[in-house]
Amino acid sequence: MLGDDEAAVLAAIDEVAVARTLMELVAVPSVTGSAAESELQHLLAGRLERLGLEVDLWAMDLPELLAHPDFPGAEAPRDEAWGLVGRTRDGGDGPVLVLQGHVDVVPAGDPAAWEGDPFVPRVTGDVVHGRGACDMKAGLAAHLAVLEAVRASGVRLRGQVAAHFVVGEEDGGLGAFGTLRRGHGGDACVIAEPTAGTLITANAGALTFRITVNGKAAHASSREEGVSAIDAYLPLHRALARLEADRNRDPDPLMAEYPIPYALSVGVLRAGDWASSVPDLLVAEGRLGVRLGEDPASAREEFERCVAAACAADPWLRAHPVSVTWPGGQFASGRLPAGHPLPDVIRSAHADVVGGPAPRERGAPYGSDLRLYGGAGIPTVQYGPGDIRVAHSPREQVSVREVVAVARTLALTVLRTVGTK
Repeated sequence: MLGDDEAAVLAAIDEVAVARTLMELVAVPSVTGSAAESELQHLLAGRLERLGLEVDLWAMDLPELLAHPDFPGAEAPRDEAWGLVGRTRDGGDGPVLVLQGHVDVVPAGDPAAWEGDPFVPRVTGDVVHGRGACDMKAGLAAHLAVLEAVRASGVRLRGQVAAHFVVGEEDGGLGAFGTLRRGHGGDACVIAEPTAGTLITANAGALTFRITVNGKAAHASSREEGVSAIDAYLPLHRALARLEADRNRDPDPLMAEYPIPYALSVGVLRAGDWASSVPDLLVAEGRLGVRLGEDPASAREEFERCVAAACAADPWLRAHPVSVTWPGGQFASGRLPAGHPLPDVIRSAHADVVGGPAPRERGAPYGSDLRLYGGAGIPTVQYGPGDIRVAHSPREQVSVREVVAVARTLALTVLRTVGTK
């Protein structure tokens, strides 16, 4: 049975308004590091101010953050970054629940792969299509719906809700890192990343690596006089495949459903500068999955030992060792402390809103801001609308009904976590 306050807040969540908000957010092309990323932070700040929240909108000190020894890494160039936090004003001695979401999206890729402009939201039935619809503007729309419903219902909270809207999640976590460094926190946090009706309580990590392999240039007509950096790289590629297999034996039960829980993938290969020359340089870039609870430094050391062993076994590489560096995003793993009550609160709220079985708990094979909040001592879970399998693709989409269901679940979670007066 729902209490009066709970019923009032749920009644204030308007499906039409949620859909309108989602489409407005998708229409802002807030690609990581772009001017539109900053534009969206300012638009959201105005929205939070109109809801009566106490708003902190600030320009982050990029040189200070990038120089910090714990900085989580970045890949997108940027001239500015804006932090945004809104807190409800009427709380007293109750706890603070953080509703967190990132405003940045990945680039749209080949326009021809999309049905229309990826930043002009397209609607079929109750489904909204477009870049960022799933990852994670649907989650932002759900968070805004919760805040709007609490205000519209007139319910007074004993604690507080803090909306943390962050930039730079897709390339490392700059926004979350800067927000936490500024002193914003809470007693628990829900990140509305797309979880497809499940509850994510742990994230694997991911480290970006770069391998540089040297060859020996020669004219292609006498290629025997040179050494192709492409051929020299092949033993390394085979060694990395063996390393991936070794690192994925006996995964944590939360990760066991995934075919490759901790993927090691080479995503970029650059070699050569002339078709009729033997290439004397190859650069391979990729990501190394980090196991739950694994120190990223240990993961790097194991990777480097693998590369060194492959070089030692090959005559050319033994005489011309490759270099390994770690640029870009550096995602550690993260996990909710065992026995924390937040998952049970969300499960109960989900059952009251949706009915049927409670969301099952699992881990996720990708990095997220969960590890930064958890590392700051804030117990954090992921629960949000959409399916990660369509994120970052031209098939990106989300059901408005699912967004509304998540918003209603999070509304009950807020009331049952922070309490009412």
